[in-house]
Amino acid sequence: MRADLMMKKRLLTMLAVLTLLFLLVGVRIGSLTLFQGEVLTARGVRQWTREGVVTAQRGAIQDTHGETIALSATAYIVTANPQLVGDEAAFAKAVAGLLNADEAALAERLKNKRLASVILKRQVPRDTVDQIRALRSGSEEMYALLRGLNFEEDSRRYYPKGAFLAQVLGLTNVDSVGQSGLESRYNTLLRGTEGSLRTEVDVKARLLPDGKTSYIPPEEGATLRLTVDAALQGIVEKAMRECIQVNNAKSVQCIVMDVNTGAILALCMKPDYDPNDPPRDNVEYLNDLMRITAVTDVYEPGSTFKILTCAAALDSGCAALTDRFFCSGSVTVDGDRIRCWKNSHGSQDLKDALANSCNPAFVSLALRMGTDTLYQYLHAFGLGQSTGVDLPGESSGILINSKYVKNVDLARIGFGQSVAVTPLQLIAAASAVVNGGRLMRPYIVKEVLDADGTVIDKAQPLVVSLPISADTSATMRSLLENVVENGGGKNGAVAGYRIGGKTGTAQVYKDGRVVSNVHIGSFIGFAPIDQPRIAVLVTVNVAQVPVDYGSTTAAPFARQILEEALPYLGIAPSAPGATEAPRVTVPDVTGMTVAEARITLAEAGLFYETDGASAVVTGQAPAAGGQLRSGGTVMLYTYETGLPSAVDLVSVPDVQGLSMIEAGRQLRARGFDMEISGTGLAARQEPGAGDYAPLGTAVRVTFELPQGSE
Repeated sequence: MRADLMMKKRLLTMLAVLTLLFLLVGVRIGSLTLFQGEVLTARGVRQWTREGVVTAQRGAIQDTHGETIALSATAYIVTANPQLVGDEAAFAKAVAGLLNADEAALAERLKNKRLASVILKRQVPRDTVDQIRALRSGSEEMYALLRGLNFEEDSRRYYPKGAFLAQVLGLTNVDSVGQSGLESRYNTLLRGTEGSLRTEVDVKARLLPDGKTSYIPPEEGATLRLTVDAALQGIVEKAMRECIQVNNAKSVQCIVMDVNTGAILALCMKPDYDPNDPPRDNVEYLNDLMRITAVTDVYEPGSTFKILTCAAALDSGCAALTDRFFCSGSVTVDGDRIRCWKNSHGSQDLKDALANSCNPAFVSLALRMGTDTLYQYLHAFGLGQSTGVDLPGESSGILINSKYVKNVDLARIGFGQSVAVTPLQLIAAASAVVNGGRLMRPYIVKEVLDADGTVIDKAQPLVVSLPISADTSATMRSLLENVVENGGGKNGAVAGYRIGGKTGTAQVYKDGRVVSNVHIGSFIGFAPIDQPRIAVLVTVNVAQVPVDYGSTTAAPFARQILEEALPYLGIAPSAPGATEAPRVTVPDVTGMTVAEARITLAEAGLFYETDGASAVVTGQAPAAGGQLRSGGTVMLYTYETGLPSAVDLVSVPDVQGLSMIEAGRQLRARGFDMEISGTGLAARQEPGAGDYAPLGTAVRVTFELPQGSE
């Protein structure tokens, strides 16, 4: 009986223990299901599936005619599964050379066997991936060694024209995210939407033969079509390369704008860089090069600002064409002596005062108008506020608050001091002076297209304000034409065309003080002046030449641009009875005296202007061998540093047979620029391989597709 009782107790105890264990298991299952279910399910999915990102094709950037100037080419992300790599050192040795990667770093990365995948290299070209695949399939031993390799599709940004509109286009990083320029501002539109690829794998992260695959395709990014004309941009790029070299300048800028719409037709700033191979190892230097200085940096415009002062004075009724101004070489305002650039202009009317760029005359105009009137016009011209251009980093300029303006400030503003503008602000305001009195908002993106080519957004010209009347605008066009014909803008004249414009020579500040003997030279020109279509602004910052006035540093290159741009735009010569003059080859007059050069140029049907520094020609623009229309003007430089020294002459490398990127890299390594024609591999170059040319020379390389390719 006692044995039966003991047995029952044991059974009850066991039953209680089992019940408790069952309850504990139930509680645990409930806890895992109710509270940790999502986390555990996600962990399980990660263990038996492998998910990769499918990068979207980044949208292209095109010029106004649809020519592609930035695009994304197919590339690959090379990864490896460390769990499938037995000999890390041998693996790294086999692929490091092809990936141009550090062998020791690759081997170290493969030692972490807890990971199912590590990235070995991003943005690997297709031909490199093909070489790696061929290596892996070359033998059973190599396949066993490299079986852990995988390739995921990626994309790489490519700029076919190299250093062309560089700061405006901007850069992307390896993750295809815009870092600067339009690539940054329109990153969301350009980047598109990433896709994904999910596959089932076993415990060692190997693909299951009958595993399920889930694929979500990416959505391609939109295409930006710009207002920039690639042909005009090429004309400007060439002129600015010559401009910065001839003037030995710190930097140069050029904007070409449609005066009637505000569309930016060309925009160039040098020095620049090749976005295919930017100097990423020097971040500070690259950041400086990437700035779109034409919209971010401000400067005192100097005499080009007199265009606005003169227009405001005429429109407000504070001045008339018959008014006369006397210049004795200086004027005193509030005890501050303001000098003119010339000892004395004597008595002159308003037309001559503008042509002579007489500071005292424009001091008088500003004081006549007073602060309220002048500021009313300056605000209407958009000064002291951003233009609203669709480019990043725009500055609003500097305009003293009107309540703090003294007479001496007002006087200096009248001729372009004590006020700071961006080059874009100035050309927009000056365009309003000649286009009938309409301040247009500048813009550079013409339209946005989706992946199918459908226009999803289109820019429309926008009138911001009406600062002056159409009658005042017509009067100003006549005055500005006279500046080019008879005044300081003669170096901006183009044979057969009616050009209007104004030069400027502005002060440079450092640590709050004016730097002596250093200036910013500029020229702004309009053509054809009777019915203006384009405006060209060239600024030359800190030219290291004896004569650094805007008339000698900037005007000749604005003329060079206009001379090529006007026929390209279909604008016929507008002088009465004029026909388009034949083009002639510019002779080499360097080394000659100015008198000898004059005779040589006259025999070629060309005129000349000189900086007057000495009697011997040391440089010329355009360079010898260039093309000018008969009757054009050659700028002769006579300062001693005009010719390159022997150490500046460099042997041109042989780039024939190379790709566009490699050819550009080799030329840049020797200090040359590259002008591109065609596509494919380099077939011809000028200057030829082994020839000696000055640093900075643009080597013209013609690319052709290999026979049998498409």
